[in-house]
Amino acid sequence: MISTMHYVAVSLAMLLIGTVGLLTRRNIVIILMSIELILNAVNINLVAFSKHHGNAAGQVFAIFVIAVAVAEAAVGLGILLALYRNRETVQVDEIDLLKW
Repeated sequence: MISTMHYVAVSLAMLLIGTVGLLTRRNIVIILMSIELILNAVNINLVAFSKHHGNAAGQVFAIFVIAVAVAEAAVGLGILLALYRNRETVQVDEIDLLKW
């Protein structure tokens, strides 16, 4: 039987991997994937605790988080394509559009 603690452990591992990827990588695609991994870790916790407490509010909130993640991915990839067309790079260190 899989308990709530198993879900929390998997979620913690995903959160740690996503945080390390977010802080250490310089490629924008990997940074966006790390953000998605963090959001999926949150969704696992929401659904697990929703099931544990017998309340559907966490599952409904997880659907809203998924919708926000999809919108973030679409906007992020659109910005990434525009940056790549202008600068021909996806490295965070080499993008300095706000500098004069």
